[in-house]
Formats: sequence, C-alpha cells, structure tokens
Amino acid sequence: MKFSKKILAAAFALGYAMVGTAVAQPAPEVAGPKVDWRFSVWGNPRAFTAGMEHVAKRVKEKTGGSFNITIGYGEQFSKDRENLDSIKLGAIDGAYFCNFYHPGKNPAFMVFSLPFLPLGDWDVNIEARKRLYQHPAFVKDMDQWGAFVYAAAVMPQYEFMGRGKPPQNMADWKGMRVRAGGGLGDAMAKLGAVKTTTTATEVYTALQRGSMDGVSLPYSYAHAAYKLPEVSEWFTSNMSPGTSACPAVLSKASFNKLPPQYQKLLKDLVPETYAVQVKAYQDIDAKNLPAFRAKLKEIVYTPQQLEELRVKVAKPVWDEWVAANKKRFNGQELIDIIIQTSDEVQKKKNKK
Repeated sequence: MKFSKKILAAAFALGYAMVGTAVAQPAPEVAGPKVDWRFSVWGNPRAFTAGMEHVAKRVKEKTGGSFNITIGYGEQFSKDRENLDSIKLGAIDGAYFCNFYHPGKNPAFMVFSLPFLPLGDWDVNIEARKRLYQHPAFVKDMDQWGAFVYAAAVMPQYEFMGRGKPPQNMADWKGMRVRAGGGLGDAMAKLGAVKTTTTATEVYTALQRGSMDGVSLPYSYAHAAYKLPEVSEWFTSNMSPGTSACPAVLSKASFNKLPPQYQKLLKDLVPETYAVQVKAYQDIDAKNLPAFRAKLKEIVYTPQQLEELRVKVAKPVWDEWVAANKKRFNGQELIDIIIQTSDEVQKKKNKK
C-alpha cells in the first residue's frame, strides 16, 4: 500500500504532538532545587506518625518531587534514644523524640509528663504545646542539639494495659512493675509501683515474658500499634494519668540550608499536621475500643478514687519537679502556662 507524502507528514505531526502531550508535566506549585531529607521514627507507621507522613506527602506533591522527606522507621536511620544526637551529628535532618527516654537531654520538656495536668481536651493539648515550645527554656533544650521543634505530636492521654491481677483500686498498684516515664513514673512510684522507662518497642516482649505487669502508652492507638492486647488481660480507660512530649524536631542546619520557598512550605503545613493527627487518633479509637472491651477487662475508676490520686500523688510530684529544676528554669511558670491555657480555651468554648 502506498501513502502520500501529505498523509505521512500528518501522521508524523500527530505522533509528535501525542508524545509531547504525554510527557508534559504541570509546573510544581513550589519550584526549587532537588533536596532529600531523612526523618527518623521508631516503630511502624501509626496514628502517632500520621502528622509527618502527611507533611512528607504534601511537600513532595507541591514541589513536583523536588523536595523529598524519607521517613525511616524502626531505627533505620537512628537509634530510638539517640535521635537528638543524630541530628546534632548531621546524620539525619529531623526526627521524633520522646522526652522521658532521656530526661537529662530535655529537662523543660518533662513538664508534659507531670501527672494529671489538664491536657485531655484536644484544643487545650495543641495550644498548650504550641505556647510552651516557644518558651525560652524549651528553645534552650533544643539549641544544644542543633534542633528546633517543628510541630507538636499531639499526644492523647496515657492509659495502662497489662496482665495479672487488675489494679481495681489504688492500693493494688503497690509492687506492680510498670512502664511509666517522667512525672507519671514518679506518681506511680508514690503508689508503690516499680517504674521503668522501657522503650515502646520493647514492651510487648516484657509483658509477654512477665518481666512487666503494666504499660502506660497513649490511649488507644499505641496499645494497638504495639499489639499489647495480644499479651494483656486488662486496661484502664479513665485514669488519664498524664501524657508526654514527643514532638517532631528538625535540624536547624538542614532547615537553614533550604531555599526560602521550601522553608515557607514547611511552616504553612504545620496546621494541617494537627488536624491530621487528631483525626487519626479519633478514627483509631473508634476501631480499637470495641475490640479492647470484647477481649480485656476494662477498669473504670470512680471520681472519688481519681480525686484521691490527684491530691495525694499529682501535686507533690509537681512541687518536687519545680524544686529539682529551680536552677535551670521556672518550672512553676511552665505548669501555670498549661493551666492558664486550659482555662482560656474552656472559657472560649463556653461562650460559643
């Protein structure tokens, strides 16, 4: 079959146009150079990690793949307790870290581990963390590691899960070996429990082998994430003994090397991280709690028991912490900021 020159020319022209259309890519919203970051996280993807996973996804989308944040799980980039050290050494560009893994590295951050502070409300939780992470004492803690807090990990209240005799009243905690860090650990010690700061990745084996009786973790996502119901017999659901500080921190050196448009992009994404985290926690609670109640004994304390715990245990721990840190910073001021933030947020809600 013969083809005219005009038909062949038209075919080539059409083919060229189709190829050009296929390879054409939309311009990125935020143009810039190729940058690859490493961000360290312990454990596996879960509600806790949802915030930075969202940031990594959005950064890649908005820059057309030019700015990539690779999240390394399970100590891929750094040991659990050495994330701040790794940032200082320049081995990673950012990480989550938990305050009670190494209190000496971040003394001001330990205020969030004091027992029975009013952080149960999500709005209070977020606002109090945002305010305190800008406080000079917190900034100083991170300066020594060449880091700064990028976004708070909005930690839910902790609860206990364990095996053996259920702690039906406060006296039952005496002699129990529990995973409880910071001020929460001090509070449990005042109840007669034996505290330990075992990392989250080690608690399953500890419960399974019987070397630990109870584990405090953020309720309920972390209990499920580390599969504790498999080796547990009971859980507390309204003790709300406290929380912790496990923020996402970035290397100051790495951040300062970014072009201004990338720095702005990261800052603009912070509010989204909070919305994503809260939704992740709420969604996982809706799934986990029915499963917990179907398999485990739920322990619900009376208001009288909880008030006794606050009076006898919480306030003394606060006072001891303030006294222990008086040469470093004004601990009472940090506690007051949390309480004042709670009052302000609640008043605004009541006016609506």
